[in-house]
Amino acid sequence: MSTDMNDTARTATLEFAHALGSSYRAQLGERLIGAYLIGSLAHGGFSHRYSDIDVVLVTEDGLDAATLTALRSLAAERDAKLGQKVSLFWSDRRFAIGRLPPLDRSDYIDHAIMLTERERVLPLRPTLDEIRVYLKGAPFSTWTENAYRFAQMDVLTSGDHKAFIRTLLYPARLVYSWTTGRMASNDEAVTFACEHRPPGMNTDILTRTLACREAAADPDALFPARTVLPDQVKSCARLVTDSIL
Repeated sequence: MSTDMNDTARTATLEFAHALGSSYRAQLGERLIGAYLIGSLAHGGFSHRYSDIDVVLVTEDGLDAATLTALRSLAAERDAKLGQKVSLFWSDRRFAIGRLPPLDRSDYIDHAIMLTERERVLPLRPTLDEIRVYLKGAPFSTWTENAYRFAQMDVLTSGDHKAFIRTLLYPARLVYSWTTGRMASNDEAVTFACEHRPPGMNTDILTRTLACREAAADPDALFPARTVLPDQVKSCARLVTDSIL
């Protein structure tokens, strides 16, 4: 049933995204080179409950804060609920500015779904070293902070369900991207992490969390497993420090 719901929701979300691409074209005109989907809508594993709608906008000269605000408003006007899920990534023609980190550039190169396009322009593929430098920075520190925060919590609120699922699954995504320099669906990442398990990593919680996400279930039954998060941090820290799988 949850698979059917995810498939139905993906179809409706794709329709919303294509309509949004047309709105972005009307708003930006010739400034817009192309609009694309990345993330789970593009590379697989879309969850009607837990997935965002990741949109990449490639423009001639980038986007300022006022324009980004206007574009987010367009999404909310078209569908208030789906509009809240839209996450905008953007860059200029040369991929020199904007919000499109190396791993998302890799996702764009490999999996982008075109919403509207005047011209296809591609960045250079990030090297594995560039991906690893990125992963060792803000993504790792943000995940670590969330991991320790959840490990110390006494109660899991409904507002934290999505972040908790993502925090539990992140070690799998890290192992996959750290090794391959690419992005994939959560199920591919979990399978890869189980097959290439770093020392000290708990893969059982990865498979249980994946099942919860795929079922679009509340993660309350997983909450006792928050106690494994500090050890997951240690395992991942060894991975990014030693570069040994």
